[in-house]
Amino acid sequence: MSHFFAHLARMKLIQRWPLMYNVRRENVQEHSLQVAMVAHALAVISNSEFGTNLDADKAATLAIFHDASEILTGDLPTPVKYFNREIEAEYKKIEAIAEQRLLELVPEAFKDIYRPLLLADDADPTLKALVKSADTLCAYLKCLEEIKAGNREFNTARTRLEAMLRANTDPAVKFFIDVYVPSFQLDLDEINKML
Repeated sequence: MSHFFAHLARMKLIQRWPLMYNVRRENVQEHSLQVAMVAHALAVISNSEFGTNLDADKAATLAIFHDASEILTGDLPTPVKYFNREIEAEYKKIEAIAEQRLLELVPEAFKDIYRPLLLADDADPTLKALVKSADTLCAYLKCLEEIKAGNREFNTARTRLEAMLRANTDPAVKFFIDVYVPSFQLDLDEINKML
């Protein structure tokens, strides 16, 4: 018997942005789905517009599991996680232990398949960077949605994430921002007018 999927089912119980007021709460499971969709899109964009040969399906799958260890650790807020190098290093150790614990729950016959999905150090470095970009984009989109709803609590996070996205050298990220992000500033009627 394996408790792996019973643990994964708890992703919906882990709330993101726990130190901030949220107009709409977001859990790790729904965040992971959005990151998977954006990671897939970044790979497709990169392949079609910039001549790469990335596996979009693998990128999406890696993104689905990118925060799975938070089932065991919870979502540590960014200001805490990156407060100083010592805390960041210790948290990385905790994440690695949680990732290993999840892999231990996988039946032996499937461990080689799940290892690069669950263990950050075993993931394909190119796809891992792409998923990190998708994760940053999704955090930025969350900020835009909260600010659009009148929640100024996300202003500082928005500024920080904008700087990170500007510094990102992946042209697929800029393409995504230029083509898809403006719609997040619109209401439903405005989006539907464009159809």
